[in-house]
Amino acid sequence: MDRSLYIAMSGAKQSLLAQNSNANNLANAQTTGFKSDLEWFRSRPVEGAGYPTRVYAMIEKPGTDFSHGPIQTTGRDLDVAINNDGLIAVQGDDGKEAYTRAGDLRLSPEGVLKTGSGLQVLGQDGPIIIPPAEKLTIGNDGTISMIPLGSGNATTQVEIGRIKLVKPEMKDMEKLGDGLLHPKSGVPLAADITVSLTQGVLEGSNVNPITAMVEMINLARNFELQTKVMKSADENSAAGAKLMQMG
Repeated sequence: MDRSLYIAMSGAKQSLLAQNSNANNLANAQTTGFKSDLEWFRSRPVEGAGYPTRVYAMIEKPGTDFSHGPIQTTGRDLDVAINNDGLIAVQGDDGKEAYTRAGDLRLSPEGVLKTGSGLQVLGQDGPIIIPPAEKLTIGNDGTISMIPLGSGNATTQVEIGRIKLVKPEMKDMEKLGDGLLHPKSGVPLAADITVSLTQGVLEGSNVNPITAMVEMINLARNFELQTKVMKSADENSAAGAKLMQMG
C-alpha cells in the first residue's frame, strides 16, 4: 500500500510546485517584457539498497519561453522595444550585469536612466546619466540624444550615451530568481551593433492568459486526483490491517 501512497504523495507535491510556477506566469501576464517559465514532469526511481521498487514524480524547469511578446504603441519618449532578437543590459540588484527586454525606461530624480522596476540601464561605459532636457530621443542603435533644457536652440541635439544592447544565443541564457536573464557562463556579454530599438513602443509579456488559466485548472484537477489516490491507499491500508486483526 505504501507504494501507491508514496507515488500519489510525490505527484501531489510536484503539482503544487508546478501550480506556483504557472501562477507566477499568470501574475505577470501584463508585465513589460516578461518571459514565461516552462516546466514538465517526469518519473524517477528511488535509488538505494536493493531493487528500485519506488518511483516518484519530479517537476523540472527546463528553461524559459523566449518568444517575443506583443508590441504596444505608447508614444512615450522613454519607451523602447527591441526589434527582433536582442537584450538590454542592466545592473542587477547584486551589482552584476544582467539583461532584459523590458523597455519601460524612467529617469530618477538624479537623472539616472532606469527600467520600470528600478534597475539601472547600462551604457557602453556604465550607468547612463541624463541632464535636464527639453526633449530626449533614443535612436535605433540605442544612442540617446537630448536638447538641453534652456538651451534656446530647439534644433541642436547633444549625444549623451548609448544603451548597451546585446544579442546572445538564447540557449546560453537562463532566467534566475530576480526575473532577469543571465549568461550561463557568468561572463558579461559584448555589445552587438546589429541590435536595434524602436522608440515609443513597448514589448508586452509573452504569457497567454487563457493558456495559463487552462493549465491552472488541469493542475488543480491533477492535485485533486492525487489526493483521492492517497485517501484510497489509506483506506485500503486500514481495511487490510483490520482483516489481519480478525485473522
